[in-house]
Amino acid sequence: MPKSTNSPSKATQSGPFSRRRSKLARALKSKGADALLVSDPVNVAYLTGFRGDSSELLVTKSRSLLLSDGRFTDQVAEECPGLDAVIRGTGESMTKAITKTLKKLGCRAIGFERAYLTVARHEALKEALPSAEWVGLENMVEDLRQIKDREEIAQIREAIAFAERAFGILRASLRLSDTEKSLADDMEHYLRRSGATQCAFPSIIAAGRRAALPHAIPTDQPIGESEFVLIDWGAKGTFYHSDLTRVLVTRKISRKFAKIYETVQKAQSQAIDAIRPGVTAGDVDAVARGVIEKAGHGSAFSHSLGHGIGMAVHEGPGLRRGSETVLEPGMVVTVEPGIYLNDWGGIRLEDDVLVTKDGHEVLTSVPKHLEETVV
Repeated sequence: MPKSTNSPSKATQSGPFSRRRSKLARALKSKGADALLVSDPVNVAYLTGFRGDSSELLVTKSRSLLLSDGRFTDQVAEECPGLDAVIRGTGESMTKAITKTLKKLGCRAIGFERAYLTVARHEALKEALPSAEWVGLENMVEDLRQIKDREEIAQIREAIAFAERAFGILRASLRLSDTEKSLADDMEHYLRRSGATQCAFPSIIAAGRRAALPHAIPTDQPIGESEFVLIDWGAKGTFYHSDLTRVLVTRKISRKFAKIYETVQKAQSQAIDAIRPGVTAGDVDAVARGVIEKAGHGSAFSHSLGHGIGMAVHEGPGLRRGSETVLEPGMVVTVEPGIYLNDWGGIRLEDDVLVTKDGHEVLTSVPKHLEETVV
């Protein structure tokens, strides 16, 4: 049965989750909303620590309630101690549970996540509460997620450790007869053995010409048939992710490989050196892009320099051309310049970098000097 919501509860969830909800509640004041309906599962987890699904969160200026169902009663109690929960009954829809709760809370102006609430749910809620004003909001939680606290940074470090351990196992056992797909399968196994709950994303293993595809899907091509292989992988811990890319040489380093690799490495190094509080994300992108353009490969760098990483593999801030987002301490970003030549292949190097009060800290440590690429 749902926990009663007829009167305000004194119970609050302590720790980082409570602090995050308090920040969100304060931010609601400027949006003209009495409450925010949080529908994105990642945002729900960020605000509550809940790892289940099929659940949404209502945040008001004075309290928060997690709306879930009977499958998660014990899990909510275990993962979110002290957080008020509404456990909807069997056969009761989420729309009905939300409507009943909002009526009890007396909310009239209700914010919702425009990027996640479906049109069908939005229409159903408006029909159920015709007197309420529904306010579409964007990035209310995502903006909070850009700045990581100490606990979040520690969890990102842990996810990086899982990924680096798995890569070490993969490299030590690598054979030239291995295919792209078999290595991708092995990587998933090694990530879990190393402590990850799962891959952060499907690993990209691309040999030779196929490495010119930034998001290549692994095939049955043996890596030994090509001069080099690109490996893009990451780990997920309890909530947080890591994301790395390295290139390994399966033969003797060629002059062309060395020249392109060193250009990418220089672009990455100079971009990382530019990371510090007060600099815009667009300025950091421009540093790497300038190096690659000067080398004559500007059109071969076909994506942004990097992205924020945290509870999602891709989140804010984006290190992209023209971005005016100002970097702040606590942001964690990937720096991943690349050069992709369709008739030859592609090289990308990627590391995870923390913006600190005084500059930056590179969190990843997998070797990437040219001479260390040979397997």
